[in-house]
Amino acid sequence: MLDKIGEIVDILVDTRDKGRMVFIMGNGGSASTASHFASDLNKTAIVKGERRFKAIALTDNLPLITAWSNDQGYDDVFAEQLENYISEGDVVIGISGSGESRNIIKAIEIGNAYGALTLGFTGFEGGALKDVAKISIVVPSKNMQRTEDIHMLLIHLLSLMIREESAQSEK
Repeated sequence: MLDKIGEIVDILVDTRDKGRMVFIMGNGGSASTASHFASDLNKTAIVKGERRFKAIALTDNLPLITAWSNDQGYDDVFAEQLENYISEGDVVIGISGSGESRNIIKAIEIGNAYGALTLGFTGFEGGALKDVAKISIVVPSKNMQRTEDIHMLLIHLLSLMIREESAQSEK
C-alpha cells in the first residue's frame, strides 16, 4: 500500500502542475470523505508560489444529484456529471467501502473511456472497483466504519505529503 501512496502523490502533483482536474466521489460516509478530500486539495495542500489544485467533489451539488437520480436513476449521478467536465489527463477518484457502488463504478468507467487516470479507494476485498480503477488502494477490513476511518487517514496523509513535497520544491 505504501508504494501506491507515493505513486498517488506523484500523480496528483503532476495533475495539479499540468492544470488538470481532479474529480472525487463517494456515497454516504465516503461522500463526506470525497468532499473533505476536495477541500484539502483546494486549501490544505496550497503552498505559496505553487500552482493550486482544481478539485471537485461530485457529491457536493445536491440539486444536480437529485435531478439525475429522479430523471435517470441513481446509478448515473456521477457519470453524468463527469460527462460535462472530463478531459483526457484528468484524475477521477472513486471512494467505496464495499467497492460495489454501481454509481462509482460507472463514473470510473467514464473516466477510463475519456483517458483520465482513475483511482479507487475501497475496503473489504476491493469489489469491482479495484478491477475497474487503474490504481486501487484496498483497506483489508470487512468493517465499514474502520474502512471509512482509514480512507480519511489516507486522504489526510496524501494532502500533507503533497504539501510537504511542494514546500520542498519551493526551496
